[in-house]
Amino acid sequence: MAKRTKRLTSTGDEAELIRINKFLSEAGVCSRREADRYIAEGKVKIDGLVAQMGAKVGPGNQVTFCDKPVKKEEKLVLIAFNKPEGIVCTTDSREPDNIIDYIQYGMRIYPIGRLDKDSEGLILLTNDGNIVNKILRAENNHEKEYIVTVNKDITPEFLKAMSSGVPILDTVTKPCKVYQIDKRTFGIILTQGLNRQIRRMCEYLEYRVLNLKRIRIMNIRLGRLRTGDYRNVTEQEIEELTRSFMKH
Repeated sequence: MAKRTKRLTSTGDEAELIRINKFLSEAGVCSRREADRYIAEGKVKIDGLVAQMGAKVGPGNQVTFCDKPVKKEEKLVLIAFNKPEGIVCTTDSREPDNIIDYIQYGMRIYPIGRLDKDSEGLILLTNDGNIVNKILRAENNHEKEYIVTVNKDITPEFLKAMSSGVPILDTVTKPCKVYQIDKRTFGIILTQGLNRQIRRMCEYLEYRVLNLKRIRIMNIRLGRLRTGDYRNVTEQEIEELTRSFMKH
């Protein structure tokens, strides 16, 4: 990890002024959306003054969050974590089961996207806002693969309906790949991330999800990583991620 720098995924002139929410995101404090909330709450200061929404900062500015200095880390952190059920993908310390306190990584990191509290499996965490934005950009159609166990036997009609598209949340889910593993377990590869999408799809078809595990995000796989453990994403995996970003 020592050789990694933000330059693997950053673009443009690092010396130019950037919006304060982007600065906080790239520094690993929080997501841009969370940064906007903290700015509105007056928790962010620039050169000792309460930051205003949309303010820009450069290398000469001193930024603080909750009166603690914020510096952009040069070392890239990108880890793959096997989230247990019951852990919540939030940086909010008011949530007793938040993912950050559970991992206790030792540096500011935050999750890329979400994985339901009731679900388990792969989630990525980083201190690099550029990676977050590129992975979460829905139009990039990045694949996420899940293994799902339901409460009754799977039928060919169920598999066909799941793969063709299911009406939920005032829309119809995109066609996707679905494959059967055993009588009550199937795999599904999604390229969209609607709220509790798989559970809602199953409920519409009168099935109930008993267990849901994410096993892959793009080229990064859960593999044999034990529940509750994390690993560094490898240099090779990062290079493949970067190539994928360049295609879109």
